[in-house]
Amino acid sequence: MSDIGAAPIRLADSILGSNCHVCAFFHNADEEYRVLLSFIKDGFKRGEKAFHIVDPELRTEHRRRLETSGIDLPAAEKTGQFEMRNWADAYLREGHFDQQRMIELIQEVLDDGKQKGFPLTRLIAHMEWALEDRPGVDDVIEYETKLNYVLPKYKDPVVCTYDLAKFGGDIVVDVIRTHPMIIVGGTLQENPFFVPPDQFLKELRERRANGSPTPAG
Repeated sequence: MSDIGAAPIRLADSILGSNCHVCAFFHNADEEYRVLLSFIKDGFKRGEKAFHIVDPELRTEHRRRLETSGIDLPAAEKTGQFEMRNWADAYLREGHFDQQRMIELIQEVLDDGKQKGFPLTRLIAHMEWALEDRPGVDDVIEYETKLNYVLPKYKDPVVCTYDLAKFGGDIVVDVIRTHPMIIVGGTLQENPFFVPPDQFLKELRERRANGSPTPAG
């Protein structure tokens, strides 16, 4: 099992290296699944855990897409290989976003996968929850950059997906700057615009001091 876990991870026509925090931008659901389904299926074939956080309104559609691709979800759920959560069970627990609690959840999920014998956990998260009218959602950019203190400790790929039809340009720019890897136009590449977390958090503090809020969607 350890040999499987060490095998290269293919994502969006490229090999994912040591930087496993990825932002993925898509224009629609068809594009998203066209790019990500092979990555998802490969993880199942290799015996890795799949942990997906989805819009509750898209839960049924997400399951249909995976099952249509040939994944046996009931069997994977029975063994614990597949777990899907709605936003209310992850980012928006108790009706609001708490970035520290969410970072701890990500760590718990990745640690739990390893403890249960999975070589890796492939985590995919739909990020449109940040557009909800809920307390704390404006902290999404700070959360994304703080993840860069945590995720380098793991080899598990974490893919944050963003619908370009819903997010405004300002927040997209900040999202790009908080991820070392990026999928755009269906291709994975190292992100030349990535800003290390110490530097980006300093910038966010300066924005607040100057009265400039973190961009919303």
